[in-house]
Amino acid sequence: MTSIPILFEDGEALVINKPAGLPVDRPKRGGPCLNDHLDDLKLGFQRRPVPVHRLDTDTSGCLLLARNPKALKRFNKAFEDRLVAKTYLAVIDFLPAEQSGTIELSLSKISSAEKGWRMIAAKKGKPAVSHWELIETIGEGDRVRSLIRFRPETGRTHQLRVHALQGLGAPLLGDPVYGPVRGQNKGAPRTMLHAETIAVEREGKPAITAHAPFPEDFLRAGLTAPTPPALPEASPTVAPEPVSPQPAAPEQDDG
Repeated sequence: MTSIPILFEDGEALVINKPAGLPVDRPKRGGPCLNDHLDDLKLGFQRRPVPVHRLDTDTSGCLLLARNPKALKRFNKAFEDRLVAKTYLAVIDFLPAEQSGTIELSLSKISSAEKGWRMIAAKKGKPAVSHWELIETIGEGDRVRSLIRFRPETGRTHQLRVHALQGLGAPLLGDPVYGPVRGQNKGAPRTMLHAETIAVEREGKPAITAHAPFPEDFLRAGLTAPTPPALPEASPTVAPEPVSPQPAAPEQDDG
């Protein structure tokens, strides 16, 4: 029996509600990670499921896992072909000038011995596009707080964290890397980013759709659970496809 909530399950896919604080990959320093739960997530299947993409350690919410190598290959291609729709909820202590918009800032990785690595907006970086809308605002003046829904078109590392800072004008609440003072979290329990929904279209099969409930720490931050966005309707089902022998490597994500 798994302690991780399952949001979607069929013969080739699982979508789990990844808890905040649980890394997908084992940290270099050691410690718990999602790999520790994969045996429990077999749920009667012989193979352990494999993450198709990644979420940052602090990011909670929808994470897609493939239950066989054939499915993993197909899901990886869906990500490459941008056939995966995702929404994220984020908290910033700032009021954007507009109600919605699109952020187009290419991203590049930099590193230094003093500050480690991080992503920055750079003209020669990899293209990154995020659509956003303002969902809720509470407080006023220097105590204003906003709930933002992001719809990323691309899945660059730390995309939404950098786009919030350099596109909206404020870091995600609790972000220790891109926040106003590196290493400080302004009292938030974590980087306040939640993978709200995921939808993966499949030819001849029902779409994979999942919605991760509004996190408790977002409620404690004074925010209200929004109405979930519409997800694609299911398509007709066909018989399951045969399994191939070897899985492919998982991809990065935008969290």
